[in-house]
Amino acid sequence: MNRPAGTGPLRRLVVLRHAKSAWPEGVEDHRRPLAPRGLRDAPAAGRALAAAGSLPDLALCSTAVRARRTWELVSAEWATPPPVHYDGRLYAAGVPELLAVVHEVPPEVRTLLLIGHNPGLEELVPALAADGLDDTLDRVRHKFPTSAIAVLAWHGAGWPALAPGAALLTSFTVPRGRKR
Repeated sequence: MNRPAGTGPLRRLVVLRHAKSAWPEGVEDHRRPLAPRGLRDAPAAGRALAAAGSLPDLALCSTAVRARRTWELVSAEWATPPPVHYDGRLYAAGVPELLAVVHEVPPEVRTLLLIGHNPGLEELVPALAADGLDDTLDRVRHKFPTSAIAVLAWHGAGWPALAPGAALLTSFTVPRGRKR
């Protein structure tokens, strides 16, 4: 396995695609709510992040209703949620825009949670990952479904140093909540 090299403290970028959304007639895309499955899966994602020890120091979240609601349900699973910044640039963002937002993160943040949308997120993760543990990178390239969580690790002095091929994809999970 070819692991990316770097200097500086270990940093983690946790990439979370919003939970499953509904498509109500007459509702613009930015205002779409979560579907019943999304309402079940988002808390499961919060529990999965806690169980994996991947709780963030800061969350960056798209301003879309489905992303904001995902954040609310995910963070409700934690005793002490971190600060969240809602950023309109994350809505419908591609890799360059996503990286520009991440590059602005303060250096004291070691674990960052990024909540957004496809196709940007499913393109960002393989762009940043030089390699992955097990079959994680192949799985991400195949599909990045709603509520998917990818964890990228890298060593760097600050977030502006995060560049394509600089990280290792350490995990990829798709938490699902139980139907009642």
